[in-house]
Amino acid sequence: MTGGADRAGGGTPGALRVLAQARWPEPGDGAPPTLPGFVHSTFSPVVAAVADRCLTRRHGERPAPEPVGVRTAVVLVSAAGDRAGADHVHATVARGGRPGPLFFFQSVPNSVAGHVAARWGLGGPVVCVAPTGDPLAEGTAEAELLRYDGDADETLLIMIEQAPDDAGAGVAAGEPGEAPGIRAAAVLLGGEDTR
Repeated sequence: MTGGADRAGGGTPGALRVLAQARWPEPGDGAPPTLPGFVHSTFSPVVAAVADRCLTRRHGERPAPEPVGVRTAVVLVSAAGDRAGADHVHATVARGGRPGPLFFFQSVPNSVAGHVAARWGLGGPVVCVAPTGDPLAEGTAEAELLRYDGDADETLLIMIEQAPDDAGAGVAAGEPGEAPGIRAAAVLLGGEDTR
């Protein structure tokens, strides 16, 4: 099997290319839209918002058109996952409380990735990756593997971190003087134009 860098090399047949992309926040963004079933944290609402923005730029309205939608994977990349949700559960348990049942559901990052896939009619694999190196490189390698193995023709790659130190997670920490917070990027990767 050829290494991922060789398969995705510039101009080689079958190389992945960017079909659409989006960031959160972009100019004019306020708070992310609420997402039913996900509480307390902006992690899942931002994942859904940046995914919607990226997929809308490529496909317009939901759902993604067939046959491309059923051959599109979702890869969510986050080193820390939903820190705000995890901190809330920790604090609740530490003081003897019981977290609500929604926290069990949303504590797994693939719950929001699956939500995005269902909302857009994406039938490819849903994968979550906790990177140990460059999040973009690791997410792209996963997208290449899914394509190489025949599991997906396109991959929605979402990278997200929430915390003051999010600059080390592949998503820019923000402009100087800007308050730290949650940052996300979504990139739709694919080969030839499937529209």
